[in-house]
Amino acid sequence: MEQQAKAPPEIKKVAQFLRGGGAGLKVRVGALSGKRVDYFKGKSAVKALLSPAYAKLSNVPKVATEEDAVKVLNTVNMFAFYLRAQRGGPSGTSSSSPKILQIIPEQKFTSDEYYAWFYEGSQWTTYAGGVVMVAVMLAGVMFPLWPSTMRLGVWYLSIVMLGLIGLFFAIAVFRLIFYIITILVASPGIWIFPKLFADVGFIESFIPLWEWDIPKKKSKKKGKKEKGKEKEQDQEQEQEDAVEQHQRNGGAFIEEIPEEAPEFRPTRNRNVLIEEVDDEDA
Repeated sequence: MEQQAKAPPEIKKVAQFLRGGGAGLKVRVGALSGKRVDYFKGKSAVKALLSPAYAKLSNVPKVATEEDAVKVLNTVNMFAFYLRAQRGGPSGTSSSSPKILQIIPEQKFTSDEYYAWFYEGSQWTTYAGGVVMVAVMLAGVMFPLWPSTMRLGVWYLSIVMLGLIGLFFAIAVFRLIFYIITILVASPGIWIFPKLFADVGFIESFIPLWEWDIPKKKSKKKGKKEKGKEKEQDQEQEQEDAVEQHQRNGGAFIEEIPEEAPEFRPTRNRNVLIEEVDDEDA
């Protein structure tokens, strides 16, 4: 922590960028001395410094090539924001358990090594969330001490919220009953607010007001005979187009006649049958 406090402001800003969510740095969870820590691979940090998100930052070292990124990350490593670590096997019996990490005495930055974080980044969001949570809990506990006007306002607000929830359930029940009635009276049925449970916005849930319950048409698969007929028609059309194009060019066209199937060919019978006919004049 002392080394991190001595870091220049531009180096701190680089560490904050890598630790934040805007860098897109792939962070993994490992086990270091029995404690869970976040770690990353150096190649992922190099890509983060070469990304457009880093280029938009101000008051940070400029990075144009991979060598520049390695130099900047090596400087961040010198101030112990993260330390080079060796990754071992899983810490538990399961293969998905965190990997065991061990800090390497020789510290340098390379894209093929792993680095464990010793910097938590900006903590103002954590502190703000804690303050808001404590304030809400105190306000709930001290509700009897609120002024009468505030308590009355909270009561009206709760009644409005309960009324909206009850109205939603009433609409859902009414539309179901109305749909069942319209199935019997005017088939195929009418849905009121058909997009009420659809994954759309609040206003789009009530548009349109009603809609017929018409099932979506499914595309029918064509049979083999229909596909065969379409294929023959396509071949004939292509052949006719080729003849017209050839005639336009002033040339002759020789049409290829498909050979008949073997079963339709006439067969010659080598065995000759001689039949004796009686002479009528005899």
